[in-house]
Amino acid sequence: MSAHAFSTAGADYCPFMPVFGAPSVMFERGSGTELWDVTGKRYLDFLSGIAVVSLGHCNPAVSDAVTKQINTLSHVSNFFANPAATKAATDINQLLHETSGQWGQVFLCNSGAEANEVAIKLARKFGGRGRYGVVSALGSFHGRTLAALAATGQPAKHEPFQPMPEGFRHVPYGDLGALEASIDPSVAAVLIETVQGEGGVIPATTEYLRGIRRLCDERGLLMMIDEVQTGFARTGEWFGFQHAGIAPDVVTMAKGIGNGFPVGAAWARRDVAAVFQPGDHGSTYSGTAVAGAAVSAVIAEMRRIDAPTLAREKGEYFAQKLVQIDGVEAVRGQGLLRAAELGPGRDAKAVFTALLERGLVTNAVNATSLRLAPPITTPLEQFDEAVDLIAGVLAEGVGL
Repeated sequence: MSAHAFSTAGADYCPFMPVFGAPSVMFERGSGTELWDVTGKRYLDFLSGIAVVSLGHCNPAVSDAVTKQINTLSHVSNFFANPAATKAATDINQLLHETSGQWGQVFLCNSGAEANEVAIKLARKFGGRGRYGVVSALGSFHGRTLAALAATGQPAKHEPFQPMPEGFRHVPYGDLGALEASIDPSVAAVLIETVQGEGGVIPATTEYLRGIRRLCDERGLLMMIDEVQTGFARTGEWFGFQHAGIAPDVVTMAKGIGNGFPVGAAWARRDVAAVFQPGDHGSTYSGTAVAGAAVSAVIAEMRRIDAPTLAREKGEYFAQKLVQIDGVEAVRGQGLLRAAELGPGRDAKAVFTALLERGLVTNAVNATSLRLAPPITTPLEQFDEAVDLIAGVLAEGVGL
């Protein structure tokens, strides 16, 4: 895309800081699973803004709720309550009670990284002086703020920002023995993803997650589950932890919770949340009325369409189609969070680029895998269309 596309105030350069690289497409509007760029070209969005617009672009239930709320009340400080944020917190707590059997309390924020900051501070306050360590997994991703980045198990991302905050250690994902060996008296919590999204769409086994729950119970640690990418029906359950039949102590969430409206949340069991006192944490935009309206609309609409069942059934349909493509060696993931493994010798970035040119939005999540996370509302014929596009690109030998 030419620099002139971003020309503002006479400056022929991109107005954004260069942290995302040069954009290749400028999208102008969307509806359901479809996007159109500024030239009018149509695309199928099989990334959903990285598992965000799970109910599709411009979902009427969410758009109407946000529009109505912003015309009624947008924001007051947290010195006061507002009905929309209160309802959103209540709805999240109800959902966590249904899925974990526990009641808790909620902190509303703006992103997944912020939700994980809440979890990290909760762990330190819960642990008490001298017991502040958080164990997470290599390959994990928990956000870009300094503490969330320190929890992220990708050392290459740490290097430009050293020294990182203290108190974080990383062990191989799926290795319960390594995790157990890492626990000493300074550790307060384990922070884990049920599926490593940015790490390559790698699901944890039931045995691993249950083993972590057992260790946390034995050692008096918090089991904190990062459901930022997996939560809100993405994996075929409301939350990824349900696949293992466990009950976490802390859950962080964002992405699909607002269907494109920037909102995140941290939930904790009531006895865990109770360690926070006034002044321990805060945010100017914690629980705006508009964000609350978006959250409640998403939950209500997902309940109405039974989003977990749809994600599970459509995910199985999609995976069965993908694995039949010549050039796809395997399909990983759960529900509608999937990775198509193209195998060594195939450049996933080249395949992603070719698919984008043909009108399919995906993501090269690592060197050999495509991440696919379409909206849960995607009709089956659009899954077929996407499969045909992927098959066509691979048949042409792209990326070899």
